[in-house]
Amino acid sequence: MKLKIDDTLVIATHNHSKLEEIKVLLEPYQLNIKSSESLDVAEPDETETTFAGNALLKARYTANKTGYVSLADDSGLSVPALDGMPGIYSARWGGPERDFQMACEKVNHRLGDKPRKAYFICVLAVVWPDGSAKIFKGQTQGQLVWPTRGEKKFGYDSMFVPNGDTRTYGEMTIAEKSLTSHRTKAFALFKRSLLPMIL
Repeated sequence: MKLKIDDTLVIATHNHSKLEEIKVLLEPYQLNIKSSESLDVAEPDETETTFAGNALLKARYTANKTGYVSLADDSGLSVPALDGMPGIYSARWGGPERDFQMACEKVNHRLGDKPRKAYFICVLAVVWPDGSAKIFKGQTQGQLVWPTRGEKKFGYDSMFVPNGDTRTYGEMTIAEKSLTSHRTKAFALFKRSLLPMIL
């Protein structure tokens, strides 16, 4: 179950920022990348209680609807001092409009003087039309800062400084962020397993 040059891979997302990150990570492999949005496939409700469960749910739904190999990620911010929250509810903390500035403010307010260690987690699920599936997981540790910094307002990036750097992800380009991101780490495992071609 390997992917080959020109194979179609549907990314199960309507999130343009996430899609662009994934395209950068997969660009050298010459896959035919489509998004579920471009194929008019709706986003299913995320009803599972784990990152892996939600990633599988989205990938299975998209593979069933399109007949193509589909990839979904479920990712979020986990803050140990908040008992792991916002976790799988990371997007929902931004309300119906996915207002991540509001979500960042909520995290900062709840933290108060508590320790600001945090990590981003990404779980990838790849599902084939026959129902076969594989899962890959990546994490990046860091610290939360306030006020937010950076023009790029994707998710909680503007308040997260990865260990070993002084900039928030919101102050980095996509290429710079991709050097250390949780998504990059999950995709490294995905590539090693499913894209063994020599580039």
